[in-house]
Amino acid sequence: MSEIAHAATDRRMSRFFWIGLVLLCVGTGPLLIVILAAQLGLTRDPSPNPVGFGILALFTFWPSVLLIVVGIVRTLRKRRASQAR
Repeated sequence: MSEIAHAATDRRMSRFFWIGLVLLCVGTGPLLIVILAAQLGLTRDPSPNPVGFGILALFTFWPSVLLIVVGIVRTLRKRRASQAR
């Protein structure tokens, strides 16, 4: 493998990290958008009750955090193993 290709693969984050990041954005994004829209006065109701978005955030937040942590740990282990060679 060439030196450039080897350096590029060493800098990549684990797939678990990216899946966790997407899950975090998809799960908490709608709730945060509703909260932000209410704060800016863009909704008719100044205090909306987005129960569905809250439940979505509840079920996706901790699994996404876990996936992000696992992805970071796997990436760091892989980088240390490649540096030890």
